Amino acid sequence: MKHVISMLLTILFSTVGYAQTCVGTVTDTSRYTVNANGTILDSQTGLMWQRCNFGQNYNSTSQNCEGDSQQLTWQQALIAASQDSFADFNDWHVPNIKELASIVLHQCVAPAVNATIFPTTKSNNYWSATTQASQPTFAWAYQFADGKNNPTNKTSDAFVRLVRYYQ
Repeated sequence: MKHVISMLLTILFSTVGYAQTCVGTVTDTSRYTVNANGTILDSQTGLMWQRCNFGQNYNSTSQNCEGDSQQLTWQQALIAASQDSFADFNDWHVPNIKELASIVLHQCVAPAVNATIFPTTKSNNYWSATTQASQPTFAWAYQFADGKNNPTNKTSDAFVRLVRYYQ
């Protein structure tokens, strides 16, 4: 009987997704305004973010991100951003490394971002538009599993969260 219970517990816990873990209180969300059109205004940086990952659709009725997030190469991400017209704006771009760093919460993991504001953030690499100076075939990305930035080969696939200036 003990073996059956042990096996059932192992199966149960191996299929349960990991929840975000934070040390202390998550940063105050008052700097963010969540808009009904699926955009997020950040009053601290003057940036407007897409709430959903690239490839997802924002459902304004349920206020949820739906569909699958797309992973793109760096070049594909830049092209996709230049063609994006989400919420009737046509000036979206892949964030530079400093813009992307502005949403990282180092006191949280899996993901290292405010999950209330950006609910579908994956614990994987997200592209920045910033090329690594010493290796032009690499660009900087943030790994949202732990909030660390890392140089990533531009031909690799990573997730994308688009941004624009609103002030």
